[in-house]
Amino acid sequence: MQNLLNDLIELSSQKIRLFQQPYRRFLYERIAAGSSKCIGIYGSRGVGKTTLMLQLAASMPYQSDEILYVSCDHPLLSDVSLSEVVQFFYKYGGKAVFVDEIHEAPNFEKELKSIHDFIDIKVVFSGSSAVKITNPSFTRRFGMFHLPVLSFREYLELSLNIELPNFTLEDIWQNHSDFAAEILKKMGEEKILRHFRDYLDHGAYPFYFAAPDTFTQMLLDTVNAILYKDLVPIYNIAGDKVLMLKKLLVSLCLSEPMELNIERLARKIGIAKATLYKYIEYLHRAELLTHIMHEGKRFKALQKPDKLYLANGNLFKVLCLEPKIGTVRESFFVSMMMGAERSIHYVERGDFLVDEKYTVEIGGKQKDFSQIRNLPDSYLLSDGIETGFKNRIPLWLFGFLY
Repeated sequence: MQNLLNDLIELSSQKIRLFQQPYRRFLYERIAAGSSKCIGIYGSRGVGKTTLMLQLAASMPYQSDEILYVSCDHPLLSDVSLSEVVQFFYKYGGKAVFVDEIHEAPNFEKELKSIHDFIDIKVVFSGSSAVKITNPSFTRRFGMFHLPVLSFREYLELSLNIELPNFTLEDIWQNHSDFAAEILKKMGEEKILRHFRDYLDHGAYPFYFAAPDTFTQMLLDTVNAILYKDLVPIYNIAGDKVLMLKKLLVSLCLSEPMELNIERLARKIGIAKATLYKYIEYLHRAELLTHIMHEGKRFKALQKPDKLYLANGNLFKVLCLEPKIGTVRESFFVSMMMGAERSIHYVERGDFLVDEKYTVEIGGKQKDFSQIRNLPDSYLLSDGIETGFKNRIPLWLFGFLY
């Protein structure tokens, strides 16, 4: 164990020392300011969890040999008990351990529980699979943080090397004209609508900035990793059934915003209805699609179909060549609401009900108010405009919620 620990500490010190990424995502300050003994960061693959962990590790007020960063998919940790490694590290003066890809560790829930209950050490862990790592029976022991895809605001900050504000949803309803003017002023000669188009195309994942020319292939690799490395082993899905998951994603990519007709969709993909329900749940938890319920289901009085969306606009780039622009717009809005942890349902009039109060209709700049006319707390979110007026709000502004 001593030799193993020496190797792990050497690898950890190199990783932290050589790591360079000055841009800090919105969760950094919240996690750094927290006092929880054990913190979990979860989210889809490729959103920047490892970067965030290494930034937190580099900021620790400890010596390099008192901090240990490990990734559970490293060969050194195969067939090794994670809790035993942490216990040994603690005995030799360890004060903080950062555990990446926690879901790759055998019996990781049991291992983390043992570390939490019996070892007095700071632990930050992450996992690409939101499937088990967000199980309520597991997470109540830990401070859990969800890291979503980049917001439009974060994408602009990385692209233009500027600092931009974020706003609450309530303030956007009331002050969107002032906020839009403030952002446009900060951007100077840069065109907000061009950058918004770019964001929808390639701006949701931080790895775009490391290799823009290979982004499409990298995103496709990320989708495949989620399917084959997360969902297949965790849910015991047969490898040949992954094609069915892909067909479901492609169906969403090619369609208008879809009311979920289980029978028709099951026939189209070629699987049983019970299996389709399971696959939808798996893909939703893995953050490849988003499952939106009708607002009537809050009261369990209406039997309404649900809607499915790809989890963000960039996924359209690798799953189909000509997505419907209306679907991409709605997918963007849903993605930003989910990232900001707001409640969202779809409704009969308008597109969505947000926080059980605000009705929104989404469309291009020629869209009118006819579908939401006379509804209280209703807003038209328009693509293709820089600034709004009264209850017409630029769609891009909802990328500034986090």
